[in-house]
Amino acid sequence: MLQPSNGRRGFLHRILTATGLAGAAAPAAPAQDRINARDFPFLPKYARAQDYKSLKQSSFDTTGGNKDYWPVAAGATREVFNATGPGVITHIWFTIAAPGAQHLKEIVLRGYWDGNDKPSVEVPIGDFFGLNLGQYAIYQSDYLACSPGKSLNCYFAMPYRKAARFTVTNEGKEDMRALYSNIDYQTVPSLPTDSLYFHAQYRQSAPATPTTGDDSKINLNGKLNHVYGETRGRGHLMGVTLGVLQNADGWWGEGDEMIFADNETNPIITGTGSEDYFLGSWNFGGRDGALPFAHGQYGAPFIAAPERTGGRYLCYRWHGDNPVTFQRYMKHTMEHGHANNRGDNFYSVCYWYQSEPYTNFPALPPADARVPRVRTA
Repeated sequence: MLQPSNGRRGFLHRILTATGLAGAAAPAAPAQDRINARDFPFLPKYARAQDYKSLKQSSFDTTGGNKDYWPVAAGATREVFNATGPGVITHIWFTIAAPGAQHLKEIVLRGYWDGNDKPSVEVPIGDFFGLNLGQYAIYQSDYLACSPGKSLNCYFAMPYRKAARFTVTNEGKEDMRALYSNIDYQTVPSLPTDSLYFHAQYRQSAPATPTTGDDSKINLNGKLNHVYGETRGRGHLMGVTLGVLQNADGWWGEGDEMIFADNETNPIITGTGSEDYFLGSWNFGGRDGALPFAHGQYGAPFIAAPERTGGRYLCYRWHGDNPVTFQRYMKHTMEHGHANNRGDNFYSVCYWYQSEPYTNFPALPPADARVPRVRTA
């Protein structure tokens, strides 16, 4: 069946297909309808009857005025979404007015599924949208994007059976003047039994500890790698975002990705270098020729002062073409330099789906520790 390839509908179709939710909104069609669908492959899905209800929760002014935002005081938490299921969040959009220079690192987004009191999403808001170094950069990918005007967009489908709740917490020292929020979602009759819960986990190595001696030459088990995410259960890995702040001159990206699935001792996937994992090549162009790039499933949309102390990179890689499956356990890691021989700062988010609506996350570092700073001593 022909499907749109661009725009929101294209994003949503690819996401639902990758997560097994395509067509989940409608109950089983009668046999005659299924035959008709096969007989008319030229008819796109959006031209057929749907069985979901489209809704939005937003920061609109409930008095009818034009103050369509929420102020969030320093230290305060604002609930931005609360719905009972079954349903699917299809799109999240935020834009923020805040005086703090590091507000993208200080504001934390948390998401809870089916009434759990611990989050399955817990990420500084900038990192969640691929802005892992606390600064805005315009780019577009299949699942995340940042537009001119500092608008933040997420197109990961997020199904829930009983309830969904999202909050934004201002962990900075200054009040947030305005949080504009639009969260689009669907209510559905039911979800397939194999639908999974979305997770996003923040990790940082700031700085990573470099290896020395023989340990800096060979690394087969990944024991000192930067960890993107770790979980237990059944599901599949969808990808990562990464911000790198260099603490020394030279190329940071000789580290291999190592992904462990249902084997905690040895990785089932080992790559050939960090820039290769992010589907670039040759140092993204090198010290004097590096160029930013952003595509649907991969990119390095921001590069500044490449291969120099203080150099900054934003990278992302999605596995929408082939989500990495696991039945019991998953850990996604990457070397920081060959055999972990560099001590740069890594700030990352790992995105995945799994059958359980909650997994134990490591403690989120305090706001000030999340701010990228060059560490040369």
